[in-house]
Amino acid sequence: MVDRVTHAHLPAASTAATPPTDSPDLAIGAFTAHGPWTVDPDTMPWRFPSVAGAGVDTLRAEAAVLARRLVTPQHIPSVGRVLTVGARLGSALLGWAVHERGTPRSRAGLSRRLRPAFERLGPTYIKLGQIISSGEGIFPEELVEEFHLLRDRVPPERFPTVRRTIEEDLGRPLGEVFLSFDRTPIASASIAQVHAATLRTGERVVVKVQRRTVASMVRLDIASMSWIAPLLVGRIPIAALTNPPALVELFAETIVEELDFRLEAQNMLDIAAVFAGTGQRSVVVPRPHPELVTRRVLVMEHLHGFAWGDAAGMRAAGIDTAAVLRSSLIAFLEGTLLYGVFHGDLHSGNLLVQADGTVALLDFGITGRLDERRRQAFLRLEMGATTNNLIAQVEALRDLGALPSDCDVEAVISDLGLDRPAVDPTTLTADEMMAELREVTKALLGYGARLPKELMLFVKDMLFLNGAMATMAPDVDILGEIVAIATYFTEQHGERIARDVGFDVMSAPIDLDGYRAALGFPDETDPITFRDLQERRELIRRRLQHRSESKGRRSLLRAVHRLIRPDRS
Repeated sequence: MVDRVTHAHLPAASTAATPPTDSPDLAIGAFTAHGPWTVDPDTMPWRFPSVAGAGVDTLRAEAAVLARRLVTPQHIPSVGRVLTVGARLGSALLGWAVHERGTPRSRAGLSRRLRPAFERLGPTYIKLGQIISSGEGIFPEELVEEFHLLRDRVPPERFPTVRRTIEEDLGRPLGEVFLSFDRTPIASASIAQVHAATLRTGERVVVKVQRRTVASMVRLDIASMSWIAPLLVGRIPIAALTNPPALVELFAETIVEELDFRLEAQNMLDIAAVFAGTGQRSVVVPRPHPELVTRRVLVMEHLHGFAWGDAAGMRAAGIDTAAVLRSSLIAFLEGTLLYGVFHGDLHSGNLLVQADGTVALLDFGITGRLDERRRQAFLRLEMGATTNNLIAQVEALRDLGALPSDCDVEAVISDLGLDRPAVDPTTLTADEMMAELREVTKALLGYGARLPKELMLFVKDMLFLNGAMATMAPDVDILGEIVAIATYFTEQHGERIARDVGFDVMSAPIDLDGYRAALGFPDETDPITFRDLQERRELIRRRLQHRSESKGRRSLLRAVHRLIRPDRS
C-alpha cells in the first residue's frame, strides 16, 4: 500500500472510494481510467534504494539535512561563485540606485535589472526566479511580471548530453529502453527538460531528464546565497515578510529535494493516494513507471489536454470551466487539511484539462508536507476563516510558525487592528492605504512574523486558484462558491473535522458578512463576481499608481530646485 513507507496520514487502499473502473491501481490512486501499466508500489524497486531496505523517506530526510547544512553560516561557499553572484547582483542594484531609485519606476526598474542578472547566473537563479514568478500576491507585482519571462528562457541541453545521463542512470543503451525518443524536448526548465518517447513495449511516455551539472551548481549557489542574502536586507524593496535570508532558506528546502526524481515519483503516488482516499476523481496524476525512475531520470505516463488558460477551447468542447475550478480547489483543500500533503507549485504550466473535464496535475517536484500539528493548524485556520473566529486564526498562524510560539494572541489581534470593523479600501486615499500597510507591516515585523515554507506554498497556490477565476469563472458568485465548498466539507468531512480539531462544522454558521467585508463589499447584498472584484482592484491599483507618480513628480521638482538653489535644502 502507498502509505507503508510514506506520510502517516496518507489513506490506505481500504479507505479509498470505489474506483470508477476495474483497473486495480485505481483503488490506491487517482490515475487515468486506462493506464499504460498498473501501479503496485510494493514492487517498485526505486522506492527502496538502500540495500538495507530503507525507503524514499530516508532520501527525503537526507535532503532536508543537506538543505539545512547549506544555509548555515558555518558553511563556507566558493569564493569565486560569491564574487560572480555579487558582481551580477551588485551591478543590477547599482544601475537601479543610479537611475530608478526614488522614482515612480523604482520597483519596475529593479525588477527589470534583476531578471537578466538571474538569467546570466544560471539554472539555480532561474529556478528561484520562476518560484518568485508564481508568487503573485506575495511578491511585488512588478517582480512577478518580469520574472515570468524566466519560464521560457532556459535553453535545452544538447541531445548527446541527455542521452548520456539516461544511459548512465538506467544502465542500458537508449535503444534498449526506447523504441523512439524525440530529440527536441517538450519543455526545458531550470532543473530538467522533458522529452516524449515510446518504450520498446509500445507505451507512449514522457521522460524527465535532469541537467548534468545542476546538482553541483545548486549546492554552490545556495551556499553563496546564504552569505549574500543578509547583505540585501533593507536594501532591496521586496516583500518585508519574505526577506532575502528567509527566501533562501525556503528555496534551499524545496530545490534540494527536487534534485532527486525518486522523491518526485513518490510525491506522485502520495498525492494520487490522497485523491483516492477522499473519493476525488476529478483530478488525476500520471503514473510513474514501475522501474524506470532514478535520481536524474523519471519516466511517466504521457497525459494530454487543454492548457489551463484555454478556457474558450474548453467551453467550446462542452467543459464546465467553473466546475473544473471548483473541483480543483476542493481537491487541493482536502489534501492539505485532511492529509497534510499538497502540490506545492500550482501554475498554468502544471495543469491540463482533459476532454472529459478531469484535471491532469503535472510536475510534483515541490510538494507541501505537514506533520500532524501543522495539519491541524491549517484546518483550524480555515475553519476560523469560515466563521470569522479571529482567535482561532491567529493561534493557527502561531502554530504554523508564522508568529513566535510565545506571542500574545489577543495583543496581536489588537495591535494589527483585526478586531476593528473592516474598511472599504476604495474609501481611503492612496496615502491612507499606504499608511495602513506600513503600520500593519511594522507591527508584524515587531512580533517577529515570518512566512514558513508550507504556508507560503499554500498561500501561493490559493492565490493562483483565485486568479484562475478571471478566465475560468469570471461571472460566478464568489460567496455562493464559498457556501457550496463549505457545505461540501460539512457533508463529506464534518465528522472527521470535529474529531481532529473539536470544531463542529454542522452548527457553526458561515460568516458571509465577514467575507463581504474582506472582499471590499461590506454593504452589498447582491452576488459578487470575480469581474466585480477585478474592477475594485483596478480602482485601488490606479489610485496607488497616481500617488506614486505624484510623489515622483514632487521628488523631481525638489531635485531640480536643489540644483537651481543649492544653498537651500
